[in-house]
Amino acid sequence: MADHIQYNLEERYEFTPKLRKQLLMVIGIGLLLLVAGAVFLALDTGGGHHGGGEHHGGGHHEGGGGGEEHGYNWMTRIWANFWLNGIFFTEIAVMGVLFLAIQYLAKAGWSASFLRIPTAFGNFLPFTGGVLLIVFLFANHDLFHWTHSSLYDKAGEEYDSIIANKAPFFFWPFESGSFPVFWLARFVLYFVLWYWLYTLIKKQHLAEDNIENRLNVKHYDKATVYSAIFIVIFAVTSSTSAWDWVMSIDTHWFSTMFGWYMFASGWVSGLAVITLAVIYLKEQGYLKMVNENHLHDLGKFMFAFSIFWTYIWFSQFLLIYYANMAEETIYFYERLYGYDGIYSPMLVLNLIINFVFPFLFLMTRDAKRKAIFLKVAAWGILIGHYLDFFVMIMPGTVKENGGFFLVEIGTLLMFIGGFVLVFANTLSKYGLIPKNHPMLEESLHHSI
Repeated sequence: MADHIQYNLEERYEFTPKLRKQLLMVIGIGLLLLVAGAVFLALDTGGGHHGGGEHHGGGHHEGGGGGEEHGYNWMTRIWANFWLNGIFFTEIAVMGVLFLAIQYLAKAGWSASFLRIPTAFGNFLPFTGGVLLIVFLFANHDLFHWTHSSLYDKAGEEYDSIIANKAPFFFWPFESGSFPVFWLARFVLYFVLWYWLYTLIKKQHLAEDNIENRLNVKHYDKATVYSAIFIVIFAVTSSTSAWDWVMSIDTHWFSTMFGWYMFASGWVSGLAVITLAVIYLKEQGYLKMVNENHLHDLGKFMFAFSIFWTYIWFSQFLLIYYANMAEETIYFYERLYGYDGIYSPMLVLNLIINFVFPFLFLMTRDAKRKAIFLKVAAWGILIGHYLDFFVMIMPGTVKENGGFFLVEIGTLLMFIGGFVLVFANTLSKYGLIPKNHPMLEESLHHSI
C-alpha cells in the first residue's frame, strides 16, 4: 500500500478547449473534403459512372443484372464510405466494451490501472448506430443487391432463385420483396443490446469509486455478471451482425468463417486504439501507474491477434481456393482480378500490413516495451485493418467505381475526429484511475 503514495488516484483527464477545437477542425476539414469529393463525382459523368445492370454482372450477381434501378450513381460511393466507416468504428467501439467485459469475467488484474480507456469507447455506439441506420434507410438499394423486390418475383426477368431462397433471413419470415423488417429489427437489437449492457457494466464499474472500503466487491460482482451476459450475447451477435452488415453485400457468396474473420479484424483494431490511447495519456503526464510491463502485454495482444487474423484469413482463402467452386471463388477473384484490378493492390497490401509488418515488428520483447515501437505498430494495424474493411465492403458496393481520394479521406477524417471527440469527452467525466477497483493493487505491481 505504501506504493500508492507516489500515485494520484484522483487524477482526471482534462479535455482542453485547444484539443476540442483541433478535433472540430479535423471534422470540419473532413466535411470540406467530402463535399469537394462529392462535387467531383457529380461532375464526372463519363467513364462508366452511370452504367446500368452491367455493374451487377459476373459470378454472384448474374441473376440480378439489367434494369435501371440497379444502376450506379455517384451518391453510391458516398453512402458506401459512410457504411464502411460506420462499420469500422462500430467494431472499435464495441471491442472496447468487450475488452472491459473480458477483464471482469477473467478477474484480470494487470489491466485495472487503464480500464477507463476501453470503458470510454462504448459511448460512440449511438453515433455509429445512428449513421448506419440513416444510410440503410436512404441507400439500401444502392448498397445491398438483395433489397431489390424484382429479385423475388418469380414471374419477372430479374428473378434470382438463390437470393429468393434467402428471403426469410432478410425479411420477416415467409415474406419477400417487401421492406426488410427482419433485417432492420436485428440491426436495432444489436445496438440496443450492446449499448444497454455497456451502460450496465459501466455503471457498476464507475460505482466502485464511491465505496468506502475496497474490500466491498458488490459492484465488481455485478459488473462481472453483466460482463458474462454481454460476452454470451456478443458471441452470437458479432457473427450475425457481420453476416447482415458486410457479408450480405455479396449476396450469393457466403463463408462459414466470415463472422470470425470480421471479429478478428475488429478486435485487433480495438486493441491498437487502446494501446495508442494509453501511450498518448502517458505522454501527457497521466497514468503514471502504467509501466512498460502493461505496454508489453498490450503489445503481446496486438502481436497474437495479428497472427490470429492471418490464420482466419488464410483458412478462409485456402478452403475456397482448394474447393474451387465458382460461387465461392468469385469473392476473391473479383478482389484480385476483377474491376480492372483496382482492388488487387489493396488486398496484397492488406496482407503485408496486417501480418508481415506486426509479425516482424513486434516479435522481440524489447519492441513490445517501447512506446515508439508500439505506436508505429498500432498505427500500422489500424491502417491495415481499415484497408481490410475497405476490401470487404467496396468491391460489392461501388465495384469498378471505387478508389481512394477526397470522399474517402474526408469521411475517414470526420469519423476519426468524431470518435476521439466522444472518447475524450467521456474520459474527462470521471476519474482516470478506478481507485477502488479490487484488482488495482495487482495492476500496480504487475511485472513480466
